[in-house]
Amino acid sequence: MKSRLLIPSLLFASLLGITAACVLGSTPLGLSRVIAALFGQGSVADVIVIWEIRLPRALAAFVVGAALGISGAALQGLLRNPLAEPGVLGVTASAALAATFTLYYGLAAGSVYFLPMASIAGALVATALLAMAAIRIKSVVTLILLGVGLSSFAAAAMSLLLNLAPNPFSLSDMINWMLGSVANRSFEDLQITVPFVAVGMAILFSTRRGLSALTLGEEAASGVGLNLRRQRIAVVLGAGLATGAAVALAGAIGFVGIVAPHIVRPFVNHDPARSLLPSAILAGLILVVADIGVRLLPTTTELKLGVVAALIGAPAFIWIAVQRRSIHG
Repeated sequence: MKSRLLIPSLLFASLLGITAACVLGSTPLGLSRVIAALFGQGSVADVIVIWEIRLPRALAAFVVGAALGISGAALQGLLRNPLAEPGVLGVTASAALAATFTLYYGLAAGSVYFLPMASIAGALVATALLAMAAIRIKSVVTLILLGVGLSSFAAAAMSLLLNLAPNPFSLSDMINWMLGSVANRSFEDLQITVPFVAVGMAILFSTRRGLSALTLGEEAASGVGLNLRRQRIAVVLGAGLATGAAVALAGAIGFVGIVAPHIVRPFVNHDPARSLLPSAILAGLILVVADIGVRLLPTTTELKLGVVAALIGAPAFIWIAVQRRSIHG
């Protein structure tokens, strides 16, 4: 019964969260004013605040969370490890590196499309490398180590760019991007990135049966007809597209891809296939709520969403790791 109500409950909570994001802010708007503005019937100021600032920002947070949540759930199912998440294969770091590269050379100032497209391109390059490796590599552990090495290289390259930043303004832009935020996002930004998220999520949904089979172990899954190489390539490609688009939209945001699937898993009898959609919705809701907190905290400068997500997610990550260790001895 609780499993049947999980997705409708999460969708309803997400709708409430997005509505709250439109209502709350430095200048709170009443619900009636928000509804009127959504239909273009409120004051010009209300319509601008809702359609150009608060609604696209809330939707951006939800889309980013959904991409990271479903990617985390799929990777955890593929690797059979609840600590896996999109950053584990180096796709997040590679996408962030490509984005900071455009900021370092000032290319992002040339067009609004340069930075997001560079981020997606970085994710696709990393995904292509991992997909080619997945064809030849038989061991999942080796694939993880390859991802760790790719992530470490991308992080080192980003540190080099920060160290060689030509001026304080470029340095500030790169740091802000690496910290993650959905502030000042527009519907144009969503139009660029959402198609990539949708394609990535569709690929991940197509791997559902394989993820369920993998709970039996790789040998048993192969015995019932699962093509392990094709499964790995599909999951890596789907997670790469979704994660790259998420980084393109909001910068580097971590941990939500670990936490959301872990919360969902007991409600779906630990079936990775059934955890994909709930994990996506819950992760989106988590980032929407976190971004509301970012906007309402009485700080001199607005905190970055990636920082808040890490402050919440890191303790949860430690708790999951400790719990896993206690279970497995």
